[in-house]
Amino acid sequence: MNYQGTLSKMQTELGSPIQYYLVFENSFLNVNQLLGKDIEIEFQGYQCLNCKKAKKVFRQGFCYDCFMSSPAVGDWIMKPELSTAHLDIEDRDLAYEKRVQLQPHIVYLALSSDVKVGVTRNTQVPTRWIDQGAIQAIPIVEVPNRYLAGITEVALKNHFADKTSWQKMLKLNPENLVSTVDLILERNKAFEWLPNEVKEYFPKEEKIIQMDFPILQYPTKVTSLNLEKTPNFTGKLSGIKGQYLLFEDGTVFNVRTYEGFVVKMSL
Repeated sequence: MNYQGTLSKMQTELGSPIQYYLVFENSFLNVNQLLGKDIEIEFQGYQCLNCKKAKKVFRQGFCYDCFMSSPAVGDWIMKPELSTAHLDIEDRDLAYEKRVQLQPHIVYLALSSDVKVGVTRNTQVPTRWIDQGAIQAIPIVEVPNRYLAGITEVALKNHFADKTSWQKMLKLNPENLVSTVDLILERNKAFEWLPNEVKEYFPKEEKIIQMDFPILQYPTKVTSLNLEKTPNFTGKLSGIKGQYLLFEDGTVFNVRTYEGFVVKMSL
């Protein structure tokens, strides 16, 4: 059976285990059903996720022109502290930026490769944590806009990591990490490091959210599949974590990296 289309990040559904779906233009695929089976991935070209033209992808599924002009990939996406919509100051498109920036955002701690701090819109919970490969996560504060979330993250970067080591995240058995980290304790310690203007948003209690990924075996070594260098790959699927497909031979494929790539998948 063949599935063909433009890659975008896998859609997910929280469960035990998490359910993963690859959604193409005219079909979709429950990836969990492929565990233990051989999959062939064939690179066929590009399609910009923004303008839909067959142009080489530059970053985040966008061609160069769209990446340099679209408000969906402004600098404030990666650096929330640069948000200015609350001041009525435009970056690329003020109406778009107000829609995205002026809504509740959560600053959280997640347990992926280590304890890391991050920011997400409250509508992206728990999707954001799943995409990062976090086995546990807990909110610290929920604030009314992206700027306040950004300055909170900046303050907490002095005490927690803000990036995930993808190699460690994929190889790490969660039981080994959970036994050494108490996220509730770490969250409570974070209060004293919060900027004064967000301390009022710190609730006394929050629950830990658990993520259970569909993995048959954890790899001991990981090698990232580069579709442009290896346009045709076949392997047996042994797990899914974050936005990665894990194969039995240690090859891992980051679907998020290859958004905008046109592929054919044969089962």
